Amino acid sequence: MIRIAAAAALFLAASLANPATAETKTAIFAGGCFWCVEADFDKVQGVLSTVSGYTGGKTENPSYRNYESGGHREAVEIEYDDSQVSYEHLLDVFFHSVDPTDAGGQFCDRGHGYTTAIYVLDDAQKKAAEEAKQAAETELGQPVATPIVPAPAFWPAEDYHQNYYRSDERVLTRFGFVTKANAYNGYREGCGRDRRLQEVWGETALRGIAK
Repeated sequence: MIRIAAAAALFLAASLANPATAETKTAIFAGGCFWCVEADFDKVQGVLSTVSGYTGGKTENPSYRNYESGGHREAVEIEYDDSQVSYEHLLDVFFHSVDPTDAGGQFCDRGHGYTTAIYVLDDAQKKAAEEAKQAAETELGQPVATPIVPAPAFWPAEDYHQNYYRSDERVLTRFGFVTKANAYNGYREGCGRDRRLQEVWGETALRGIAK
């Protein structure tokens, strides 16, 4: 009897740790520089992995040299545990981590390749994205330029772009050799991303992202 009770307790504990309803799902957002989007979403509880890449264009196998000429945007594919975080919450995080009123790019990065977009994978994501966009427009009191479009093929970016914001690999910059992490921090500050987010969103800027 003791053994049966112990086994039942272990089964219950395993079930609670890995609920049957838990599922890994995917979200795809374009929010300007994919280094920054990746860095932000890696700090959201329930996000399992992020991949920087290109999507939305007409060419196959785009690279960093030609993705924009092929009509692609920089984007991030996010894998998340829907028992820990909902798609609706990820949408809220996304909007509060970009300037959705800017139709020409993001912060210091200009051009179509740096514009925002939500790439939806099914009707449920489309409905949630439309509701989140309306909520953002209501909060901001102005139109949101971010389009909601069906997700086409997603092309992962080159390996050297992945996890750029936290890499110890050294690269040559105009300030000499520094780690990618330091180069990223300098870029983000110099591009004015966080300053602009404060101007757009105020206290709700970067909402849902761990400090």
